Amino acid sequence: MVPRVVFGAGSFDQIDEIIGGQRKETAPFIYLIDSVFKTQKQLIEDRLPLQQQDTVVYVSTEEEPKTAQVDAIVAQIKKEYKFAPSGVIGIGGGSVLDLAKAVAIMLKNPGSASDYQGWDLVPNKALYHVGIPTISGTGAEVSRTTVLTGPERKLGINSDYTPFDQVILDPQLIKDVPKDQWFYTGMDCYIHCIESLNGTYLNAFSQSYGEKALDLCKEIFLSDTLPKEEADAKLMMASWHGGMSIAYSQVGVAHAMSYGLAYVLGTKHGIGNCIVFDKLGKYYPEGVRLFKEMKAKHNIELPQGLCANLTDEQLNTMISVALSLEPLWENALGKQWRDKVNEQVLRELYLSL
Repeated sequence: MVPRVVFGAGSFDQIDEIIGGQRKETAPFIYLIDSVFKTQKQLIEDRLPLQQQDTVVYVSTEEEPKTAQVDAIVAQIKKEYKFAPSGVIGIGGGSVLDLAKAVAIMLKNPGSASDYQGWDLVPNKALYHVGIPTISGTGAEVSRTTVLTGPERKLGINSDYTPFDQVILDPQLIKDVPKDQWFYTGMDCYIHCIESLNGTYLNAFSQSYGEKALDLCKEIFLSDTLPKEEADAKLMMASWHGGMSIAYSQVGVAHAMSYGLAYVLGTKHGIGNCIVFDKLGKYYPEGVRLFKEMKAKHNIELPQGLCANLTDEQLNTMISVALSLEPLWENALGKQWRDKVNEQVLRELYLSL
């Protein structure tokens, strides 16, 4: 679990006192910030308690985070500083938060980030790291994984050392998120809930978080009376609860298939989940029905024909990546999942997108 969390409008301005005790003499803090804020420094950078040795790195989120990107950031930090930094602070959406978690891990572990894609492969505790979301829904702020596209597959570094040491949840930071992105990322949370609550890995712990997150999603995306500020605060908590539900269970069909999309086509996680989930009525009938209702209410048009012009090689790679995520399929369909899903089933599903 994340051991420390601060929540509340304006709580971002407490960052100095929150992280101050972790500063080690001249060792810097490394701030990884979504590049969308590069031209709006008054929103983030100008409010940071920067000291002379601290470094701000703006990270593009045009593409999904990659193991090579993590390795490059870590190599640059090690080149610039003789000693380990005081900590890594990620400020942005799920991609930036995942990068921050991965960089913190790799500053304390040898080799490449791709060496640790999988479950419980990280031997050494990560460097102190802080997560500050500026968009809500992914659950990256609370999860024990950092999802990365590597040379062979898209897969998280799932470990007890992955979660942040500190999270700051300030609803004011998510108030200006563009509507489409707000919907896609919010639906990532909704899909987490549906996949967790309908999965074979479900237990009372994950169920309690998943049910609360689902209730919040219904209120946020179907209510006509919820004020914007209240909706932002509730979405921040829905993301947290959805991430907690997944931490103690697992996701399912939509995530497995969207990983394949991302690996081959570079489709971003939120919209990829939506494109796939829209076609999964066979697996999640009630969840998909409600998703379509939310989509219609907010006038969201999903891309069509995404896989229509794929080569056989691309399609086979996509299928292979999806099928390699065995815990997701087992959670969705049970231990005998191979009797229900195979290459042909996935081929037809992908071609329907």
